[in-house]
Amino acid sequence: MKRLLSHITRFKRCESGAPMVEFAMVMPLILLFLAVIIEGGRITWIHQVTSAGVRDASRMIARIAPLDLCAAGTVGTYDALATDIVQNQLGGSTVIPGGATIVDVTPTCISRSGTYRLDPTSVVEVTADVRIDLIFGGIFDFFGDGIGPLNIQIADQSRVYGV
Repeated sequence: MKRLLSHITRFKRCESGAPMVEFAMVMPLILLFLAVIIEGGRITWIHQVTSAGVRDASRMIARIAPLDLCAAGTVGTYDALATDIVQNQLGGSTVIPGGATIVDVTPTCISRSGTYRLDPTSVVEVTADVRIDLIFGGIFDFFGDGIGPLNIQIADQSRVYGV
């Protein structure tokens, strides 16, 4: 009996498993922080790449469109071009995996008055709607409601210089 009590008291004083228990308590927070950092980086990367594509599309249309684009009403003929430019920019080779889908790319024409060669002048605005699927959305389920895909809208404008 005395020997059994000595084993029990020695077992109560033993702290060799304490680091493992502490790690098990902290591990979910470490995973959450890691997921937030990775998802934040992906969202920033996708936003930047899409912004560059929208900017390139608006500049391209501004360079090749006729000077009286708004009056002619032919901005719709550049839908495929704008979509291709944004799609190519977003689908280029990246280190960070995709997970972004272009829902819609729409070029529109805005007529602006000012001291330009042609008054009013035409301004092209390209708007892209993008859906970003979160890779680590399931990890957020452990900490409450899961996060679904994010929908963002990015736009850029360029003044039409004409051909």
